[in-house]
Parts: sequence; structure tokens; C-alpha cells
Amino acid sequence: MIDGPYYVLVLLGVLGTGLVAGVFCGFSTFVMPGLAALPPARGVAAMNAINRAAVTPAFMLVFAGSAVLCAMIAVVTFVVWPDDGKTELLLGSALYMFGSFGLTLVANVPRNEALAELEPGTPEAASYWPAYVREWTRWNHVRALASAVAAVVYVLALS
Repeated sequence: MIDGPYYVLVLLGVLGTGLVAGVFCGFSTFVMPGLAALPPARGVAAMNAINRAAVTPAFMLVFAGSAVLCAMIAVVTFVVWPDDGKTELLLGSALYMFGSFGLTLVANVPRNEALAELEPGTPEAASYWPAYVREWTRWNHVRALASAVAAVVYVLALS
């Protein structure tokens, strides 16, 4: 049974990965469809504003902090090597660190940066917008699922 400070660490991992899963799920289910329904110039402007606003201490604490927690959980799991839950702990850590945090860096952030370089009312922005929405949302679905499954397998490790 996981207990003591290790239990608290994993519980915080559940909370962090679950919160991030909720944010990503919200984006996939209603934010991106709502933005996609706007004329391209308005959608591009709105998404650029959202991307600028997202990099706040509060969100980064949850998003990057969860990656740090997951890394700590993985390291402690390797050191302590508990009898119960080791597979779930390592799987949860890998899912979040690679499937959510890492994927953000290699799939979503580059698309955000490309979008930020475009002026909302230009033909280039209008041309890029449908592909951006489709590709960004596809990768966001993966991030949401990876974060949610990470939270679930952490809970399984605690039970």
C-alpha cells in the first residue's frame, strides 16, 4: 500500500493530471468547435488571444507542475519500487509526461507559434485556419485522453 509522503505525491499527481485533462477536454468539446464556427479572421484573433492568455502562472503551475510531479513519481517509484502499483505509477507518469506535456511541446505549441505569426484578416490566415483547427484539435484530443488516463491509473495505484 502506498502511504505517507508518497501517497500525497501521487494524490497531487491525480489532481494535477485530472485538472489538465478537464482543461483539454473543454477545449476539444466546445472551445475549438466554437472558434471554428467563427469567420477565420475572428477565429484566428480569438485563438491567438487565448494562447497568449494561457501562459499564466496559475495554468503553468498546474500544467508544468503536473509534469514535475509525474517525473517525481516516476523517480520515487524507481527508487522505492513498491510492491503495489508500480506499473500504474510508471504508466501514469509516462502518459502525462509524453502524451500530454511532451505532445504539447511538439504538436500544439508549434501550431500556436505559426498561427501567432499570421495577421487575422489576411488570406494566409484564412487559408491556414481550417487546417490549424483540425490538426490542433486532433492532438488536443490525444492530450486530453493521455491526461485523463494518467489520472485514472494513478487512482488505480492508490487502490
